[in-house]
Amino acid sequence: MKLYTVPLAPNPTRVTLYLAERRAQGADIPVEPVVVNTLKGRHREPEHLARNSFGTLPVLELDSGAYVTESLSIIDYFEAAFPAACLLPSDPEPLAYARNIERTLEMRVTHDLAAWVHATKSPLGYEANAEHAAALVARMQPGFDYAETLLADGRAFLTGSDPSIADCTLAAFFQFMRYTGLDLIAEREQLCRWDTGYRSRPEVEDCFLM
Repeated sequence: MKLYTVPLAPNPTRVTLYLAERRAQGADIPVEPVVVNTLKGRHREPEHLARNSFGTLPVLELDSGAYVTESLSIIDYFEAAFPAACLLPSDPEPLAYARNIERTLEMRVTHDLAAWVHATKSPLGYEANAEHAAALVARMQPGFDYAETLLADGRAFLTGSDPSIADCTLAAFFQFMRYTGLDLIAEREQLCRWDTGYRSRPEVEDCFLM
């Protein structure tokens, strides 16, 4: 298998973190990373558009020649195809709890956070828009409140005592936030504690560029 990816971008980083977590738990997932240079527009070239007509990353090329083009779908594939040492629990209630946390953070924080980066200091050169950026910051506050409340009991990870897909998701988008040189969570004690603790772990520290 090949994983077409790019450093810093949040959705590829989510998968990179996921793979690091799985491997740290002993899973053997044989996948070759292939960097597609988005700054040079390689994601818009015919070779990549043949893999994913939207031109986005990551893309997983399966041994069958099929492509999976969304980060969570790629993670779902790895969870199903390599069931040893999965990140998702198998029991229905803990599974629903873990998925609900990840989905809530994606819908309430990370979608807007990615848009905020592009409205503030886009790595792809999009025009800055201070008014739109401010509106996005305001819209993210309930999501930050949600995460802060989750972490208030001192848990190390978003779903409890073990790393989860939710941790991979939020950590990847916080790395994207740091690209701007700004910190939207500086006043959030629990999120800062979690963020520092998560990315300093030896299992994943090599996945972060900053």
